[in-house]
Amino acid sequence: MSETIAGVRIPDSPLAREATELVREAAEPLLFDHSRRVFLWGSLRGRDQGLSFDPELLYVGAMFHDLGLTGRFRSTGQRFEIDGADEARRFLHAHGITGGEADLVWTAIALHTTPEIPLHMAPEIALVTRGVELDVLGIGYDAVTGDQRAAVVEAHPRPDFKKRILAAFTDGIKDRPETTFGNVKADVLAHFVPGFVRGDFVEVIENSAWPE
Repeated sequence: MSETIAGVRIPDSPLAREATELVREAAEPLLFDHSRRVFLWGSLRGRDQGLSFDPELLYVGAMFHDLGLTGRFRSTGQRFEIDGADEARRFLHAHGITGGEADLVWTAIALHTTPEIPLHMAPEIALVTRGVELDVLGIGYDAVTGDQRAAVVEAHPRPDFKKRILAAFTDGIKDRPETTFGNVKADVLAHFVPGFVRGDFVEVIENSAWPE
């Protein structure tokens, strides 16, 4: 039986149910609830903007977007966003969804911490970012109603969320600090990992192999 939260129907296909269980098993409740909220916020923003989007693809993008922070799916050689994007594409391929649709979800996850650019792309890509921005940064907080916020948070609570999500970010990326070069997650390590030194774009240019 399908579930509806704040007027948004949670996809209930076999693929969506399997995605739900995979994330529930791999991630702590903090990340599971956050990922579900991302789908709900993204859906509400998309509805408000009159966008046409595939709820199932948006759901997989939202549910898998932080898998790269989990012990089961994290790596050390690439950005955590790409860990989640790669796993989402493998998951979709295993369910017969390939080509442009799988690439759409991959891109939505890979770019979800890259400001502005995703908002100019396909709705599913833009709405994963909209959902993340609302839940983590509060961007678009007033674009949903108080009743909608209450319904979403009742279904998926966020106790002490700001502190706990920052701890999850830190834990998920502290062993691959070089992957934060040029992206917002460098701010996390600068705050919470003693001795972390940011990569410097100017120094990379000045110290490159080119003589001038």
